[in-house]
Amino acid sequence: MTESAWITTVDEAHAAHELAQAYAQCASPATGRAANIMKVHSLNPPSMVAHRSIYRTLMFRPSPLKRYQREMIAVVVSALARCHY
Repeated sequence: MTESAWITTVDEAHAAHELAQAYAQCASPATGRAANIMKVHSLNPPSMVAHRSIYRTLMFRPSPLKRYQREMIAVVVSALARCHY
């Protein structure tokens, strides 16, 4: 296990079974790897898959907000929370 920020994560190279499947499902098409925001769920793979599902719903499903507006909201909330976006 490696440690990123305060949350212990399992690197993709060491993922087995359910976690390996979750990483594969959440991998970016561009890189073939899961984003760090997904890796924080590595100790609970079902939460990783659920996080991906809610993210995709919020960002890509029909909404009165445009995609760039949704991204701007995420950036502001992250900045206010002093989180890395």
